[in-house]
Amino acid sequence: MELELSELILVNLVKSDNFLRQVIPFIKPEYFGKKANRLIFEIIEKHVLDYNVAPQPEVLFIEIDKVKETSQGIIEDATALVKVIAETEVATNEQWLIDQAEGFCQDQALYNALLTSIQITENKKEVQGLAKGAIPQLFQDALGVSFDTSIGHNLFDDASARYDKYHLKSEKIKFDLKYFNIVTNGGVEPGTLNLLAAGTGVGKSLTMCHMSAANLLDGKNVLYITLEMSEEKITERIEANLLDIAINDISLLPKDVYLKKIIKLKNKIVGNLIVREYPTTCAGSSHFRHLLNELKQKKNFVPDIIYIDYINLCMSSRLKYTGVNSYNYIKSVAEELRGLAMEVNLPIWSATQLNRTGFSNSDAGVEHTSDSFGLPMTADFMVILLQSEEMEKLNQILVKQTTKNRYGDPAKYKRFIVGVDKSKMRLYDIEQAAQEEIEHDDDSSVFDNSSSGERINDEGKKHKFNRKAFENFK
Repeated sequence: MELELSELILVNLVKSDNFLRQVIPFIKPEYFGKKANRLIFEIIEKHVLDYNVAPQPEVLFIEIDKVKETSQGIIEDATALVKVIAETEVATNEQWLIDQAEGFCQDQALYNALLTSIQITENKKEVQGLAKGAIPQLFQDALGVSFDTSIGHNLFDDASARYDKYHLKSEKIKFDLKYFNIVTNGGVEPGTLNLLAAGTGVGKSLTMCHMSAANLLDGKNVLYITLEMSEEKITERIEANLLDIAINDISLLPKDVYLKKIIKLKNKIVGNLIVREYPTTCAGSSHFRHLLNELKQKKNFVPDIIYIDYINLCMSSRLKYTGVNSYNYIKSVAEELRGLAMEVNLPIWSATQLNRTGFSNSDAGVEHTSDSFGLPMTADFMVILLQSEEMEKLNQILVKQTTKNRYGDPAKYKRFIVGVDKSKMRLYDIEQAAQEEIEHDDDSSVFDNSSSGERINDEGKKHKFNRKAFENFK
């Protein structure tokens, strides 16, 4: 008897333990078109889950006899197939069969997605709880079917590949600012969530717009998602940086002059920029994932880096805001965005506000993060932007490293200064003398400048710490 591929897969699931372990995590019952074949697979799958071994043909006979809620014809076909399984030898070329099984699963997944999509379209209603909006995801899931045989990274066997990755500099997205590159060892990495924290008006969006412009000049594709400002406002900020024109002067340019500058810029830049606006708190990781798919399908646009302005304005795809405290909700948003970064293997930049205490603090830390301390806990890299009135007059921003730096040593260059030109939405490196002054003061503690902080400072001067008073404390 000549076996179909689906039946040959069933034979080897029962008789080859190695084949079973490699493929059963990826096979689904709905991949089997014949109901008898599906029934046998479901019995095999359940037995493996319960006993961690494949069932013998005798077990299959017994389990088939127990099945009540199916037709006699399916029972007879399943029984006949088990007899064939018992008499058939395993495939001599197991790797060939594994490859064939992968192709079988991919084809069946695509066929099922197509069939479900047709049913949704023809019925003009939900099928299996799915509406029209789910059709792109159906095909994405089907096309993503793959037998991932990796079961972890081996210290010894994978040493060569690991060494090559250590020295693969091109993976990082570098900055055009000296000290940002120093503290990150050359830039941010794919699959990471990176955060800027600052008070209102200090320059969170400005910094992300400047970074976007620098990425474009470096030949990268940039996706900028905004939940606060309009698409046009964000684009205007980035082009002010690129065109080296004050943002308020762009609208004063004659249209022909403006378009000539844009054409000249387009010829100069290899990368591209897409800015997408979503209503505040109405979009999250699932929407961004769908956007990435649409951009790839409709515009052939695949970003190298993503900016989200900003994280506190995103919605969670897992939790409903009602009845959930801000810590858990914002932490969930951060986890979902970091998960998205890992899934698409891209770096994501976002920003968050400092709380009221942090805004009036000249040495704010991660404890002053607004809404949720879960943000710095989840992020791979986080810096705080600070600006006093004096620094604002000098057109400078103080950048303070936090303890969250998975690229390098957060104790090295704890604070550094960048220059800022707010009219052109641009950051720039400043003279070394200013940096050396900051580095000299790096270990000095600057306490809270809020009214409560000043009061605590004054009280501290009056009541010095008495170590002897605690000598007998146990």
